[in-house]
Order: sequence, then C-alpha cells, then structure tokens
Amino acid sequence: MELIGATWRKSTRSGTQGECVEVADNLPGVVLVRDSKDPSGPVLTVGPHNWRAFVDFARRR
Repeated sequence: MELIGATWRKSTRSGTQGECVEVADNLPGVVLVRDSKDPSGPVLTVGPHNWRAFVDFARRR
C-alpha cells in the first residue's frame, strides 16, 4: 500500500514517555496505525468502521 500523503498524528493525551501510537486517517477507505518510536516500521491497516468501533470501545474503558 502506498503511504505517501498519509498525515500522521498522535493523541493529545500522549505523554512524554515516547510510548505512543500514531494514526493517519486522511486517506480514503483506510486508517493507518504505527508505533511512534519506529515511524519507518510496520503499519497496521484498519478499515474506518473497525477503527471507529475500536475508538468507541477504548473511550468506554
């Protein structure tokens, strides 16, 4: 998958410990997730519906 054009961001709740994930949700039909400590490492690809379900679940915890 071509990742050019992905705009990566971290949660505003991320601390300064460097143990964060970054998300790119600006590409059509896909949400990308990666480890902020390894930006050139593997990328998890998730559909927008599944990403929303995950975020909703995490907010309830």
